[in-house]
Amino acid sequence: MTGLPVYRWRMAPRGLATRRQLRAQGLRPNGQDIQGRIIWRRGERFADLYSVEKAAPKREATPAQLVAIRAALDARMKCPSCEEVKDYFIQKSLGECSSCHEGAVEANYDSPEVNYDFEQEWEIGA
Repeated sequence: MTGLPVYRWRMAPRGLATRRQLRAQGLRPNGQDIQGRIIWRRGERFADLYSVEKAAPKREATPAQLVAIRAALDARMKCPSCEEVKDYFIQKSLGECSSCHEGAVEANYDSPEVNYDFEQEWEIGA
C-alpha cells in the first residue's frame, strides 16, 4: 500500500474507479493492482481505486450456477419444522417459520405452572 496516491472525496482523476463504480459500468477489476485510494470522513473510510482501461467485462453466471442459486434460495424459504415453502426467508435466529415459532412459544406458556412459594423460601412475612 506504500507509495499509492491517496485522493480526497470526489478528487480522484478520470480513468480511476472504485469496485462499486466499475460494477455499475458492467466491469470488474480483472486482477489488476490497486492504482490508488480515495478517503473520506477524516481518513476513517476509504475505497480502493482501479483503472477503468484495465478492467474487464463482468462474467455472466452459467445456467448451472443459476440453478444452484435458485435451489439455495428456495431452501432458505422452506421451514424445517412444517416443511412449508414460505414467501419469505426463514430467519436463522429462529430456525423455523414465524408461525411454527409462535406456536412453540405459546406451547411454553401453556405448560403447567410450577407452584413455588417465594414467601416461604425467603421467610417473608413470618
